Amino acid sequence: MTPLEVKPASKTVMNHYVYVLYSTSDHDLYTGHTTNLWKRYDRHRQGKSFATKSRLPSKPVYYEVCLSWKDTWAREKYLKSGMGKRYLKNRSQDYLTNL
Repeated sequence: MTPLEVKPASKTVMNHYVYVLYSTSDHDLYTGHTTNLWKRYDRHRQGKSFATKSRLPSKPVYYEVCLSWKDTWAREKYLKSGMGKRYLKNRSQDYLTNL
């Protein structure tokens, strides 16, 4: 199992993911959400996502798992805010420095 494949806690619970990509072309972060993290990243990588196709290549730098869509949406909104971007840059400082 790769780091981007996390099994749901149970068959009745669907995982929701908030993820962050780092664009190596414009050196900026993109934040999104999905229920299938690997498939969504693959769409970004192939240029099939309007939001990131002009910013390729990009690398996944961060993700979180939530158990409800509402929590995922709230977390995505936070990570897109000024405080959230600061959190992400501090949290991923070593990784982003070495890109």
